Amino acid sequence: MPGPTRCSWAGTDPRMVAYHDDEWGVPVHDDGVLFELLTLEGAQAGLSWSTILNKRDGYRAAFAGFDVDRVAAYDTADVERLVQDATIVRHRGKIESTIANARAIQAVRREFASFAAHVWTFVDGEPVVGEHRAPGDLPAATETSTALSKDLKRRGFRFVGPTTVYAFMQAAGLVNDHVVGCFRHPSRV
Repeated sequence: MPGPTRCSWAGTDPRMVAYHDDEWGVPVHDDGVLFELLTLEGAQAGLSWSTILNKRDGYRAAFAGFDVDRVAAYDTADVERLVQDATIVRHRGKIESTIANARAIQAVRREFASFAAHVWTFVDGEPVVGEHRAPGDLPAATETSTALSKDLKRRGFRFVGPTTVYAFMQAAGLVNDHVVGCFRHPSRV
């Protein structure tokens, strides 16, 4: 008996299938998880998502379980240590951006109580549901991801261009872009 119909990008790799089925497009309101997703999407730039997903445990260990306050306290010695860590993408700019983003999240928290409270205002608190029929129909960026990208950059975030931010929005469930025929599309759930 065949399994459920999924978005084709999930493929057959068990890790990718689990990510598709259990995480992608599910609304996230936890700052630590949002920080993780923003970090992983930034790290993915120029690489495949499966590469990043396979390094996820390494990222969790390297960045203190994505504890915003602990990562914000990282210093140059931590950067040097992480540049040598083969369990993550050893790109100095991406490592430094994770630390800068933790500090920026702290500032957002001071203004809005939580990072989640702020980013969810860009979609009026409700996931935007796509009505795409094929993966090729999905946009790389939208007006909303561009607006959020500009806001984050203004606040000192790094590796947050409109395309990366749109991927973050999809991962964090601000946008549900499961294709219409996928069993995870809201019309089928």
